[in-house]
Amino acid sequence: MLIAGFPAGAWGTNCYLVAPAAGEECVIIDPGHQAVQGVEETLKKHRLKPVAVVLTHGHIDHVASVVPVCGAHDVPAWIHPEDRYMMSDPEKALGRSIGMPLMGELTVGEPDDVRELTDGAALKLAGMDFSVAHAPGHTKGSVTFRMPEASDIPSVFFSGDLLFAGSIGRTDLPGGSHAEMLESLGRVCLPLDDSTVVLSGHGPQTTIGRERATNPYLREVAAGLRADPTAAPRRGM
Repeated sequence: MLIAGFPAGAWGTNCYLVAPAAGEECVIIDPGHQAVQGVEETLKKHRLKPVAVVLTHGHIDHVASVVPVCGAHDVPAWIHPEDRYMMSDPEKALGRSIGMPLMGELTVGEPDDVRELTDGAALKLAGMDFSVAHAPGHTKGSVTFRMPEASDIPSVFFSGDLLFAGSIGRTDLPGGSHAEMLESLGRVCLPLDDSTVVLSGHGPQTTIGRERATNPYLREVAAGLRADPTAAPRRGM
């Protein structure tokens, strides 16, 4: 399996391209702010053909390049219905203006083909299986994608802004909820095997085992306690 990722734009949002191997079809995850060049360079380097864009949530730092990427390759975008409005109205999603100079660089709106994700959905894209889990907390429509263990790799978990190395996503923007975040961590993350590789929306990769042992939020959820919302710095827009 090939997973190529790079941090994009002002927020350093991780965009991932996933394929069975070089020279095959691929899925693009979270093409955010200023991600177009990185996507095109990665496609060319590995000789990949996109078949879909999938989105962990609707914040502009994760979806800003969806329209140009989908348009250039005539592929659909998948997003949870509760976050769909954010593609066309990113300022409402943040509860404030994100600034005219930045907005002037963005193509706000939906691509021609938008498909909705549901909890428990099993997507088969580019010959690969992705399990979808609805994981509200950072936004109402946040989701994660998990790929099953294969002969050559452990299970891979694209956590979006739910779980980071040493931290979790912020919950103070419209649609965010600390209580829902804790519920999602317990329901979605804790059952995963320790060997599961976590590829987050921001920052370095980690594993479920490492986070179970060291992440203050996940540790307190595992212990059945109410995690302190200031236990560690949180990332994401």
